[in-house]
Amino acid sequence: MEKTSVLVQDAKGNSFGKVSRLSLTAAAGEGRTILKDVYFTAPYKIMHPFPNADGSIQVMLLSASAGIMAGDRQEFDLNIEEGASMEFVSQSYEKIHQMIEGHARRQVHVHVAPNASFCFHPQPTIPFAGSAFENRMRIDLEDETSEFRMCEIFSCGRSARREYFAYRFYHSLTEIYRSGTIIYRDNTRYDPSVFDMSGMGMYESHTHLASLFLTRPKEPSRALDQIRTYLEEQEDVEGAATMLAQGDLAVRILGGRAQRLEELSSHILCLGSQV
Repeated sequence: MEKTSVLVQDAKGNSFGKVSRLSLTAAAGEGRTILKDVYFTAPYKIMHPFPNADGSIQVMLLSASAGIMAGDRQEFDLNIEEGASMEFVSQSYEKIHQMIEGHARRQVHVHVAPNASFCFHPQPTIPFAGSAFENRMRIDLEDETSEFRMCEIFSCGRSARREYFAYRFYHSLTEIYRSGTIIYRDNTRYDPSVFDMSGMGMYESHTHLASLFLTRPKEPSRALDQIRTYLEEQEDVEGAATMLAQGDLAVRILGGRAQRLEELSSHILCLGSQV
């Protein structure tokens, strides 16, 4: 399967006059994963990869910016070659700042080759009052042996300041393909001026939402039962897990603290990779 690119943005509306880009290629060699190719433009850079005992690496994204600003255009292109294993994390919570007009936009493309593993696990996102953001993410899994896990946590805003759902809008489209066939699609459109974000079917009086996806574990039913049991044991959150048509798993957790959801999500990501 040819690598598909969705990086087609231009700098229109961007006060910086250019698109901020990050491109990484992870490769396997001598029993460990290395970064074969790295390219980035301001405000991005990465730390030297953190090696793990199993030969995988963790790559941390750094940003010289205070957060996402009006007109920002960002593109991530992450390529995990055959046999490589990488986790992608960020340095700090991502802040989407107030925007008097216009909006920011990000596009992410991930390609995972056969017998490769990738975990997309950034820090939580905080939308400030008056912010507006569009995000599109496409993940291409080469075949059944391509492993992918992801976790994204989105807050209602600066809840410590009692700033609840005061952003203008947040739109996010995530599509995951395996061998060219779509297996998961999440089209999130939050418009507080249109929807009761704290009401039934939305955040339901909670302030933070974690969304997870895990490619099919070796024992999907067992993994699903373990995740559901784990969530039922937690008294301070509301969560649910479901099995998709091909045995992949999707999880949603509502809670009141980002740190708490991070703890739960990390545990679930580990469960999904072990079973």
